[in-house]
Amino acid sequence: MSDRGNSTYSKWFIFLLASVITITPLSIDMYLPAMPQIAQSLNSHIGSLQQSLSIFLGAYGAGMLLFGPLADSIGRRPLALFGLSGFTLASIALVFSQTIESFLIMRAMQAFSGAAATVVIPGMVRHIYQEHTAKGMSYLSMIMMLAPLLAPGIGSFILWLSDWRSIFIVLATYGGLILFAVWKFFPATETQQNKTRFKAAEFFGGYKIVFAHSRARPFIISMICGSFAFFCYITAIPFVYMNFFGVNEQVFSLLFGLNVSLLILASFINSRLVSHFGAMFMLRAGLLMALVSVLALFIVTVFHMPIIFTVVTITPLMAGLSLIGINSDALVIIKFPHNSGTATAVTGTLRFGSGALAGPLLVYFYDGSPLPFAYLMAAGVIGVLICQLWIWLTQTRHHSEYA
Repeated sequence: MSDRGNSTYSKWFIFLLASVITITPLSIDMYLPAMPQIAQSLNSHIGSLQQSLSIFLGAYGAGMLLFGPLADSIGRRPLALFGLSGFTLASIALVFSQTIESFLIMRAMQAFSGAAATVVIPGMVRHIYQEHTAKGMSYLSMIMMLAPLLAPGIGSFILWLSDWRSIFIVLATYGGLILFAVWKFFPATETQQNKTRFKAAEFFGGYKIVFAHSRARPFIISMICGSFAFFCYITAIPFVYMNFFGVNEQVFSLLFGLNVSLLILASFINSRLVSHFGAMFMLRAGLLMALVSVLALFIVTVFHMPIIFTVVTITPLMAGLSLIGINSDALVIIKFPHNSGTATAVTGTLRFGSGALAGPLLVYFYDGSPLPFAYLMAAGVIGVLICQLWIWLTQTRHHSEYA
């Protein structure tokens, strides 16, 4: 069957692509409700389990950096099969983990392998949708956003039926099923022209172009700071809600789902307004929302207010971080019409790399309260503010165009 211009093929195939890329949010979010149980089972501190998320993000970012150019060299199908195989095997190994050390190692392998599978998906969307790539990416994003919304609830339901090891049994089963579907239905998209020898100099040259672009730099740093704040939330929120405030796994899933719903709503609002107001305006609107919310979170935390105040302040904060992330990415890509692929790899790697810092910093500042969480969230938002002041000063001084 031809995959070019075949609408039937494209409509169902996008679900397979989304299923591949969804392994990452499922792996990140599904085990969050089980963190206290895993820590107890492995005779470890909750801080060590928080680091497992940072290790996952760091390994995923490193995998993207490596596998991105390899996808063009060896082809998307082989890399997807390799990545899903490694992801499935690592998930099986996690089921049998008996120590925190083996758990952390297998989480790193799970993430590193998952990066090989997911990094090929944007290129596959371009191959299938061609001039309608934006439409295909929109479908993909909508499906992806459901994963972090549903994953904690799925994890809580599994815990209600069984224990934490069953979560990784489910992930291994999911990985195996997607591996079979990719083996059966993924086309070989590489052409003879693509089958060129990988040249390290060209690869590193592309990254040099991105990092040396002075006008893109503040947007890249804005993206890093916003992602850092977001992953501080992902890393710390199980402790804040379940350990500090004492809610159960089911209530945690509802609260987590509420915040993810705001991420989805913010993305939808941005898609409606950005063409009229511009990405810079929407980024700064998100920054204003995040600044007000993180200040409120800081006050609520310092004065030990009830959980409802924490929930009310975190919810708009997540919406603001969503607007910051979406529009920072767009403003970076705009700067690189001839290096958009490399720019995408840079933003993806740095996003997860910055997230990897959240766990160690939360452990370092751990004092048994949510205060380190509030401090670090505020630091990320203030970092975005500094970048925007940097852009404003540069515009004023040199009349540069950033929109």
